[in-house]
Amino acid sequence: MEPELAASSTAPATSRKKRGEGYTRRDEILLAAKTLFLEEGYDAATIRKIADRVGVSAPALYLYFQDKEAIMLALCDQTFGRLIERISRIEKTVSDPLERICRFGDAYARFGLEHPDEYRLVFIGHNIPEAVRKVGHRMPIDDPTRPGVGGALVFSRLVTMLSQLEASGVKLNYPPDTCAELCWMGIHGVVAALIMKPDFPWSNRETLIQGMQDIVINGILSRA
Repeated sequence: MEPELAASSTAPATSRKKRGEGYTRRDEILLAAKTLFLEEGYDAATIRKIADRVGVSAPALYLYFQDKEAIMLALCDQTFGRLIERISRIEKTVSDPLERICRFGDAYARFGLEHPDEYRLVFIGHNIPEAVRKVGHRMPIDDPTRPGVGGALVFSRLVTMLSQLEASGVKLNYPPDTCAELCWMGIHGVVAALIMKPDFPWSNRETLIQGMQDIVINGILSRA
């Protein structure tokens, strides 16, 4: 625990939520933390500041999260959870393996551009705790409730789609996991550029997204 956190927050203590209402306070904490992380940076935002923003004492906040790292991991999983919902809809409605992958890339790009704050927090910068950053998308997914596993779950879905494409008879230039990394790196580059430089005189956004998808798909498929 940070030394400064041993003292109580300067915010007035509030009563605990009634039974069954805990999720509301948890969401309030996540929203306050996300705002502070974006405003001040992950390192500068402390538990005390987050508690003050919510209007609770630091000890009260610890009833929901053991430290700042746990909050950041919960924000990551919350963001990836929303993306997984979109991916699940694609898996249920699109049967062609190649079309699934294209739709995955499009859904990823749309998600990032529709949620720029979350994207900056999770994908741009150095906000991810080191313990998770070192394993990244290769974190074991045997326990989908493990904190910070959301990104690995999304990546595994893309690898599965690429494996299904390969099983259908389409040859890949690289192993499915490498192809998945290339897909992500390409689309992430476009999304990050559009988010970080919104006033730059880019050409048509739709064309850029589709063009990068075409480049990536042409690069990972074998024409032999």
